[in-house]
Amino acid sequence: MRLQFKTCSTIAATILLIQPASAGLIAYGICQTGCNTLAVACYAAAGFTFGTIAAAAAPPAIVACNSALGTCSAACATIALTPTP
Repeated sequence: MRLQFKTCSTIAATILLIQPASAGLIAYGICQTGCNTLAVACYAAAGFTFGTIAAAAAPPAIVACNSALGTCSAACATIALTPTP
């Protein structure tokens, strides 16, 4: 379990380092897809299936995955407000 948490933490750190692009709604959709893909990989690294864990019963690795997904999604939200050139 320790190795899985370390892998998930690495993925979460990678998500937090991603810089958003400025290209409007299409970029927003691409950004959200990237965030969700990384979240699925984070869950898989922790040995779980994305979308099948209740928040109250989530182990620390899944909480870290969810936190990273929220941060990544928030970064994507700024893209939707950016005008497309």
